[in-house]
Amino acid sequence: MQLLERLFHLSERGTTVKTECLAGLTTFMAMCYILFVVPGMLADAGMPVTGTAPAVVWVTVLATLAMGLWAGFPVAVAPGLGITAFFAYYVCGPAGYTWQTGLGAVFISGVIFLLLTVTRVRQMIIDAVPMDLKYAIVVGIGAFIAFIGMKNCGLVVASPTTFVTLGDLGQPGTLLAVGGIFLIGALMALRVTGAMIIGILAVTVAGMAVGATPAPTAATFSQGFGGGDAIFPSGLFLQMDLPGALGHGLFSIIFTLTMVDLFDNMGVLIGLAQKAGFMQPDGHIRGLDRALMTDSCATMTSALLGTTTATSYLECAAGVAAGGRTGLTAVVIAGLFLLSLFLMPLVSLVPAFATAPVLIIVGALMMQEVGRIRFADFTVALPAFLTIISMPLTFNIATGFGFGFVSFVGLKALTGRFREVQPVMCAIAVCFAVNFALRLQ
Repeated sequence: MQLLERLFHLSERGTTVKTECLAGLTTFMAMCYILFVVPGMLADAGMPVTGTAPAVVWVTVLATLAMGLWAGFPVAVAPGLGITAFFAYYVCGPAGYTWQTGLGAVFISGVIFLLLTVTRVRQMIIDAVPMDLKYAIVVGIGAFIAFIGMKNCGLVVASPTTFVTLGDLGQPGTLLAVGGIFLIGALMALRVTGAMIIGILAVTVAGMAVGATPAPTAATFSQGFGGGDAIFPSGLFLQMDLPGALGHGLFSIIFTLTMVDLFDNMGVLIGLAQKAGFMQPDGHIRGLDRALMTDSCATMTSALLGTTTATSYLECAAGVAAGGRTGLTAVVIAGLFLLSLFLMPLVSLVPAFATAPVLIIVGALMMQEVGRIRFADFTVALPAFLTIISMPLTFNIATGFGFGFVSFVGLKALTGRFREVQPVMCAIAVCFAVNFALRLQ
């Protein structure tokens, strides 16, 4: 215990080993779906099926360990869903590039991240964001997380006429998720320790009881993920094609990878830092340099091992809401992902509708920051609103940044208050405008 205290300063952060472990388990359960979703998308890009899942696990383990032990953040880092979809269904699809060339582009974007971090440009960008927009980012991410939760349990579904609509409430999984929302909400109101874990387990067991999700069998407990090649990313390690990425002129793809991951990571880290108490009154985030360095190196490691850009995960908000305040939470998450290499059948027992209530409740917790935004000033109110609303509606954090930044700078300029805009903020808005322009082609 003394070693853990020295490493993670648990008392100073007002937490305990038990709380950190519960927070790590909560985050793992909320994001373990990536073990099946991300490898499936990578396989669709033409990558060897036997190597995709181990590659995802090893990138997650190594990057999350670094985030916990070196940066001290209660955050998990893993290949991002949005970036993976862009990689699999555009870069290796209509764009016509091989997955090896695509991995080369991922590596180059990681080098750019590292240069931006070492030169403190990324820190300057974060410091240049006004506090009102930082609060808006937290709220927007909360709305995004809640939307994902509602989608995962079927509370909202796609509609050809209204885009989204109310799902079928008669579905067992959806009903169980609604019950989970009330259960976890009541436990949290009563300040019951481990409320989120209790809710996830209760909904999972109830789902098995009504047949909404398969119950474990003797074979489930005896099966592992596999041995030998199944534990390592065979066929993917060091397969990236750097000359190909440089020779094909992938400027727009590398630019998109860089912009999306840069601001996805920034948004998640700002949001989680605010809820975990890492953000100081002036907006500075303690230890952010190391966190940014970690995700930069994680992206390059991803390309080396054979996966897409690694990013900080939104679902870590569940662990932060459960009390995670130090890097020990991240270490627990990394350990559970490593264990999942051998216990994949057991991990798959937790259905999406069991973790959905946690995501919805975390969204509600993050919405509390909306009261700090100065809506009386419309040059602040409109950019904050666009930041918040565009994240869930476009299903992209970086787009929320773009709308918020461009509108903030534009309104300040049009109202004669351009002096209130920092030069770095103006430069970012221009970059986003360029990125939006590239999508017109």
